[in-house]
Amino acid sequence: MIVNGVEDHVHCLIGLRPIISVSDLMQVVKGRSSKWVNDNGITNERFEWQAGYGAFSYGKSQVDHVCKYVLNQKTHHAKRSFKSEYISLLKLFGIAFKDEYLFEFYD
Repeated sequence: MIVNGVEDHVHCLIGLRPIISVSDLMQVVKGRSSKWVNDNGITNERFEWQAGYGAFSYGKSQVDHVCKYVLNQKTHHAKRSFKSEYISLLKLFGIAFKDEYLFEFYD
């Protein structure tokens, strides 16, 4: 539905059929996008995604709100770091986590 990001992360809002697992989807997204970046010389060094990903579910009634949120990443992250945002989402969705298993943040 929408993809946008900033220097250290990307948000994707995707309508996903229940027959496709999130892990299978992310393997394809990360694999194909890494190949495209490397094949097209977008960076001077070889590009690789970090291990892992975050995935959160939203209802159909929330799609417009989430699209606006994804669209405004640059403005949003001028005020709030990715780490702060991600930890807030984990807490909002009631996901238990340990700091040592989180992403390598670059704030």
